[in-house]
Amino acid sequence: MNRLLTSTAAVALALVAPPAFADMEAAQQFLDAEIGDVSTLTREEQEAEMQWFIDAAADFQGMDINVVSETITTHEYEAQVLAPAFSAITGINVTHDLIGEGDVVERLQVQMQSGQNVYDAFVNDSDLIGTHWRYGQARNLTEWMAGEGADVTSPTLDLEDFIGTQFTTGPDGNLYQLPDQQFANLYWFRYDWFNDEQTKSDFQEEYGYELGVPVNWAAYEDIAEFFTGRDMSYIEGEPTSVWGNMDYGKKDPSLGWRYTDAWMSMAGMGDKGEPNGLPVDEWGIRVNENSQPVGACMARGGATNSPAAVYAVNKAIEWLQNYSPPQAAGMTFSEAGPVPGQGDIAQQMFMYTTFVAPLVDSEAVMNEDGTPKWRLAPSPHGVYWEEGMKVGYQDVGSWTILDSTPDDRAKAAWLYAQFVTSKTVDVKKSDVGLTFIRESTIDSDHFTERAPNLGGLVEFYRSPARTQWSPTGTNVPDYPKLAQLWWQNIGDAMSGAKTSQEALDQLCTDMEDVMSRLERAGVQGDLGPVLNEEQDPQVWLDEAGAPKPALENEDEEPQTVSYDELIQSWQ
Repeated sequence: MNRLLTSTAAVALALVAPPAFADMEAAQQFLDAEIGDVSTLTREEQEAEMQWFIDAAADFQGMDINVVSETITTHEYEAQVLAPAFSAITGINVTHDLIGEGDVVERLQVQMQSGQNVYDAFVNDSDLIGTHWRYGQARNLTEWMAGEGADVTSPTLDLEDFIGTQFTTGPDGNLYQLPDQQFANLYWFRYDWFNDEQTKSDFQEEYGYELGVPVNWAAYEDIAEFFTGRDMSYIEGEPTSVWGNMDYGKKDPSLGWRYTDAWMSMAGMGDKGEPNGLPVDEWGIRVNENSQPVGACMARGGATNSPAAVYAVNKAIEWLQNYSPPQAAGMTFSEAGPVPGQGDIAQQMFMYTTFVAPLVDSEAVMNEDGTPKWRLAPSPHGVYWEEGMKVGYQDVGSWTILDSTPDDRAKAAWLYAQFVTSKTVDVKKSDVGLTFIRESTIDSDHFTERAPNLGGLVEFYRSPARTQWSPTGTNVPDYPKLAQLWWQNIGDAMSGAKTSQEALDQLCTDMEDVMSRLERAGVQGDLGPVLNEEQDPQVWLDEAGAPKPALENEDEEPQTVSYDELIQSWQ
């Protein structure tokens, strides 16, 4: 059931007085209809927080502002429920647009390049932190909150409570983006099938080791092969033919995220380091001691076209072709995400947890008592991976206000950004979208109660392991320009137009062309690229770390672990 369409708030807000009469009565109606006790704040504290918003917004009543985000469940809730509530409570009329993530980046780029105010605030990924830090076109929120924006910065904002601010803080120690939603990519699998005695016995007989959560890609591949085409109908109500893998492969901007979102580091392409590999990150970009990008191709010390990168792309293509539904190759991120909820997928290496919300609403993969038939676990790693390397990706969609936005509009948008991330609403928003941003929400009694129905998601976010999953770091000097190169070139490999090596050779060359232009233009000053001179790649392959030379044998010994033992390591 779509909670957004059935939300009591949608009905209640229709009865709220128009913005010109915004006051505590509107806030109380919202709290009664939508929040109740699904909050870490008492009702008295909720009303106090709402009163602050009413007072802080007094000078902006009647103003129309426009903000934008990608289309996921969390942002649908904001646009359909929280934006109307904010408008009714404060008198600031918010239009919250929902568009594709690639379109968000494009609009952001247009505003940065033109200086025209396209949107008053963007929810864009913290993957752009290297871009915002270098260009200086995003408001420095640390300075903003202490200076010009102090009068519209909530005393209950509590930045220490946010779990993702380390990813939205530049190397200069300043905050450039405020987290709004956060989700990780994890391994997803059918816990019920993996624990069925007949299934376990058949796997043991065929492969010689126990069926369990794969620790490495070799085991993942065996499990994918085992389940693909398997008749699971000996378990009541299960399908007669299933798939051992799910992914997507359409030549679309989202295809690039599939690889820049840590797939390459999971394979073992980059260097050791947390939150990102250093000096070579999960994009294959090398930086010098001053955080200046110096190359992406092996000839300049990068790893984007290295043997580990080729291995990563080859494996993804192989599994997509051999073990996934045929339609997956023509799907995008948003189209593929809900597919495991249909009930015929055994496992997925790369499950963005933003899709847990539709999974929970799917009868095909949920038990009658509300518990899931599936579980979440750490994704397995590739043969080039070493201990101490990045293990996975977290998306931190974050509020970003550009300097080109007029000050009064920026203040009104900042109020809205704080409202939709406030402690009053955060537990309820997280209840709908399951994209946690606050420690207090994760640790709340509400999510202690819901945890058994969320397949390990709460346990993951309560564990120290959470910090090992991280977004793109600061090695990437211009995310909008570089990200579009990934899906275009990887798409050539996915379609068979080029080999993986040819596509990655072109990709790293294209990235270096962009970085070279940035270097010549000098637009990023002392923070911008300073490319190394090209030399024989073997020079770099002979050095320690990335890029790494090709292994003689990329087939390692498969390894699995019991899920219940694994979950103990998260405690």
